[in-house]
Amino acid sequence: MEHSSKIYVAGHRGMAGSAITRKLREKGYNNIIAKTSKELDLRDQKAVHLFFETERPEYVFLAAAKVGGIVANNTYRGEFLYDNLIIEANVIHAAKLYDVKKLLFLGSSCIYPKLATQPMNEDALLTGSLEYTNEPYAIAKIAGIKLCESYYDQFGCNFIAAMPTNLYGPGDNYHLQNSHVVPALIRKFHEAKVNGTPVVEIWGSGRPLREFMYVDDLADGCVFLMLNYDQKQFINIGTGEEVSIMELASLVKEVVGFEGDIKMDATKPDGTPRKLMDSSRIKALGWRHQKSLAEGLKLTYDFFRSEDVRS
Repeated sequence: MEHSSKIYVAGHRGMAGSAITRKLREKGYNNIIAKTSKELDLRDQKAVHLFFETERPEYVFLAAAKVGGIVANNTYRGEFLYDNLIIEANVIHAAKLYDVKKLLFLGSSCIYPKLATQPMNEDALLTGSLEYTNEPYAIAKIAGIKLCESYYDQFGCNFIAAMPTNLYGPGDNYHLQNSHVVPALIRKFHEAKVNGTPVVEIWGSGRPLREFMYVDDLADGCVFLMLNYDQKQFINIGTGEEVSIMELASLVKEVVGFEGDIKMDATKPDGTPRKLMDSSRIKALGWRHQKSLAEGLKLTYDFFRSEDVRS
């Protein structure tokens, strides 16, 4: 991939896609194609094929997806399955038809079984049942992985897939009902601080363990893989570090400067009890994340305040 190569970032306005776009520009890639969902509905196969036929991108980062937290995943199950299936199928198939040199499909750590052996390595895929609350999204992402693998096998397409751990950072969704845990906590603690609320209530027991990665580190990993990885086997991108939800909440509380108390609502679902990915394969290739959780949370909160990104 040369600095002048024509690169399409699908989902460039999302958290991951915008980070990939920033990272590409930072590294000197100056021929990036980007279309908003209004300009190009990736669920429309004819529109996708016309775009690829007209633009002829050489490299594709497929970061477009319908995403959300536990509530959104469990509430809009049909939409999460259908939209993600059709987006990835349209883009991957068009990339094959119009001779894209290389495609990177961005998946999710929720593809792994709910009770997978920890840390979860790539061989754990399809070895057990999925977490019910995000099963449709996970199934769609698994289908995307398998589509890349199948096109790699049948047609010789250099289509690779990367599975990031839980992400946070600039470009996240801060809706209190439909967001992931980090942005939801940032907004809750910020509003409690501003309003003088004495207690912040958080879903679940606080015991589940999670791994979090600053989204710009994920973007760096994706560019690294596009330049250095050409195997059919999908590959994890993570930090290898985990924290409990209670510990995360305490970190966010400190970063925001909230001085009240935290109350856990154990009547609400925890989700998967533990999610730590084994990222030894990408580390063996020479890549590692740069930002600690504390550093990333501070940068994210600074962005939240400066951009007024609440919705």
